Amino acid sequence: MLGKTYDSQVCSIARSLELVGERWSLLIIRDALFARVTRFGDFQHNLGIATNVLTSRLEAFVASGIMDRQGTAEYVLTPKGHALAVALIALTEWGDEWASPIDPPILYRHSVCDSDVHAAALCDSCGAVRADEVGIRIGPGMPPEYLAARRGGDRARD
Repeated sequence: MLGKTYDSQVCSIARSLELVGERWSLLIIRDALFARVTRFGDFQHNLGIATNVLTSRLEAFVASGIMDRQGTAEYVLTPKGHALAVALIALTEWGDEWASPIDPPILYRHSVCDSDVHAAALCDSCGAVRADEVGIRIGPGMPPEYLAARRGGDRARD
């Protein structure tokens, strides 16, 4: 894990990073999602990760409900783990655009029709939107006391 908690932050990104924010974590999940790796030895071989680090990450995934342990050395993604696919596709596409000097080495495809798959920000009314068109508003899970402390007692404006 990150070695720091984000108890003082009301932020779903921070809570997510507590579970999957370490570099090895995302690579383990990537292999489980897209290469269908399930066995401890295969994760270790494919990633070259130290066994103690791999053990720690897999145990944390089981504890958080991202993976289920089957037998002595097999780890299978749960629906919670499979739901990370969109986040990993988005990170891949960002990396292809901004962090890679070459064309994309991996393209995602829809297994039913074989068309390309992409991550996108979607508006309930308009469909796909550009990143610079996305803003925020306070959601129903925002504690009123957090808003009061952050804004000196002012109510958030939508």
